[in-house]
Amino acid sequence: DEGALGVEVPKGWRVEPAERQLEFHDRGARQSIDFKVHPGNRTEGRKEIRAALKSGHRSYDEGYSVVTREDLGTFYYYQPAVQRISIVDVKVPKDLKVGYVMGAGDEIPAVLQQIGMDVTLIPAEKLGSEDLSRYQTIALGIRAYDTQKDVIANNKRLLDFVRAGGRLVVQYNTLNAASGDFNKGKFTPYPATLSRDRVSVEEAPVAILDPANPIFHSPNEITQRDFAGWVQERGLYFMSQWDSNYTPLLESHDPGEGEQKGGLLVAHYGKGTYIYTGYAFFRQ
Repeated sequence: DEGALGVEVPKGWRVEPAERQLEFHDRGARQSIDFKVHPGNRTEGRKEIRAALKSGHRSYDEGYSVVTREDLGTFYYYQPAVQRISIVDVKVPKDLKVGYVMGAGDEIPAVLQQIGMDVTLIPAEKLGSEDLSRYQTIALGIRAYDTQKDVIANNKRLLDFVRAGGRLVVQYNTLNAASGDFNKGKFTPYPATLSRDRVSVEEAPVAILDPANPIFHSPNEITQRDFAGWVQERGLYFMSQWDSNYTPLLESHDPGEGEQKGGLLVAHYGKGTYIYTGYAFFRQ
């Protein structure tokens, strides 16, 4: 079999080559082809790149994943051959080194690298020996305390990193929020109570409580439009109570429910900054 593989790019963009001829001599054979895409208009928004193989009078523009289990048989999950691209207007701080500790799994490190950040994955088991002073910011992936025992074992080391001038960003954890295990562990620099509070409506209004806070102005201006187009939810496992050393930065709540200000808390600790966030940034 043979055919021509082409790539369709947004208007004003350019792709090289326009298409590639393919030949398959054996059933089930695979080939990998590279196309170079040159962006044109880079207005902030979302774009799509589509691929299609034309063979004879047919056009193949879907790919599939094999889904199988011993007790269910084999199924083929077809999806359009589309690469979705987000164009964002973002400023990246110069010389910023970020350390990222994975938790239950998210795509944040890859996205940060795509926008030009210097991100290093720190295996949780190396937290005890890694020179944390190499980084200005360390971020913990979602549910890091739930899934990585070494994060719990080295929590004091993370807080010492903050005390010495670092910035620690802790994303949401559950760790038996109902039974209070996270709270008993005293993982935060000052007392704070993790709860099961969440905001399930992704369009729920978000109020900026401390508009003058530098977090909303440098290196990027954060405005209401940054909360538009969210998917699935606003956030989950918010703090329900916190020490006066914390400053709540955002408020959001589901329709008909009371105010919730525990989704994004920031505190100065020693020379550094500690941030807890339950907002579902990882889904966006």
